[in-house]
Amino acid sequence: MSTLPASTHPRGGLYFEDFEVGATLRHRLTRTVTQMDNMLFSNMTLNPQPLHIDAHFCATETEWGKPLMNSLFTLGLMIGISVNDTTVGTTIGNLGMTETRFPAPLFEGDTVSVTTEVVAKRESRSRPTAGIVDFVHRAYNQDGTLVAECRRQAMMRKRPVAEA
Repeated sequence: MSTLPASTHPRGGLYFEDFEVGATLRHRLTRTVTQMDNMLFSNMTLNPQPLHIDAHFCATETEWGKPLMNSLFTLGLMIGISVNDTTVGTTIGNLGMTETRFPAPLFEGDTVSVTTEVVAKRESRSRPTAGIVDFVHRAYNQDGTLVAECRRQAMMRKRPVAEA
């Protein structure tokens, strides 16, 4: 795994210039997901899918036998884990998330770890103080099985020019 350069932003995020295409970062934070995560997220987003919130349904009517973590929670957690090491304080905004997939299930009690690969970057055409970085985030369970992947485009601040 490559490491990205140390940031000078007070909050710890990296500037556009710090990202190197091809670099991959293994994030230090991990998170064990819980039934409470699944219930709260599903209820807050008005998602009544029994595949996430009904243990009896899952045990008797699904191939999994137990609740699956809500995939949008998984997506948000995966990207959230990456923020502290990459973009906190330096993101202007997300421009899009594409190529999102969930190749294996994530269950309550699994522990998630995440990597981020920098796959592209370019100067912004509309903002001289910004650039666009493409990340591929990957989430794995405790066994190393890929459970989620997403390509994310973010508009990033450039390093401020020192005043003369």
